[in-house]
Amino acid sequence: MQYVVEAENLRKIFDNFVAVDGISFYVHPGECFGILGPNGAGKTSTIRMTYGFSPITSGSLKVFGLDITKSWREIRARIGVCQQENNLDTDLTVQGNLETFARYFNIPKKEARARAQSLLEFIALDHRKNDDVVELSGGLNRRLILARALINNPDLLILDEPTTGLDPQSRHQVWARLEELRAKGISILLTTHYMDEASRLCDRLIIMDHGRILIQGKPVDLIQKQIGHSIIEIDGPSPELRAYVQAQHLDYEDIGHRLIIYSWNRDDGGKLFHRICDHFPQEGCILRMATLEDVFLKLTGRELRE
Repeated sequence: MQYVVEAENLRKIFDNFVAVDGISFYVHPGECFGILGPNGAGKTSTIRMTYGFSPITSGSLKVFGLDITKSWREIRARIGVCQQENNLDTDLTVQGNLETFARYFNIPKKEARARAQSLLEFIALDHRKNDDVVELSGGLNRRLILARALINNPDLLILDEPTTGLDPQSRHQVWARLEELRAKGISILLTTHYMDEASRLCDRLIIMDHGRILIQGKPVDLIQKQIGHSIIEIDGPSPELRAYVQAQHLDYEDIGHRLIIYSWNRDDGGKLFHRICDHFPQEGCILRMATLEDVFLKLTGRELRE
């Protein structure tokens, strides 16, 4: 099988700083592959190397089976990129941004207009096609940037934190469009800080930190392997409760004001929750399903990153 993206021992060094430290991963045709990590983990550096914006320092990186260091023009003709920054042309209308961008791919004017109209309908912006982009909200701008990334009918769509700063309604609209694209067979490479976004969209993903891959796999598998079935959260645990948890040899994390207890199967979690509630009724205690965010925090820590 030819992978859409294949990285082997990929490294990126800026002066003396190692941003990406020998990572290896691959993307299957038609899948959504996620790259997760805290600030400074190396996500954006990896993405920028993938679409040829930033040269690799060492290792191997192939896109569509082509070496990015030798065939980047051919590769870039087949990809669409949605960057973090809003880099729309404020001097042009909504439709004008799409038609002008189409010129970079030598798309004839008549065809560019037809594609622009189709994409504006796809992202539900056709009624704003003659508006200046400065009149659009942040959510509408992100949808327009997504449409622009699709103007060349790419085989691979690269999205660098596509929904950062959007309200819940706008995020869900973008998610719905991305799910439609994946259903059509377009491969997607995605970075995000939103764990619910990764869980919903990604077939597989990697979690990075300090330039290295900590873990990779399907979201559900990672949750089951690293966390288990459910989580018990206890706010303001008393010394007696802490002693009880230690005496029971439970798998837990003590973060001072809160205890996080990991339960590896459904029955054990429910029984333990009721025992704690019965013996320590004054404690603030909740039982919930384990999530990808629990995996992320367990692997990368809870401290703030600059």
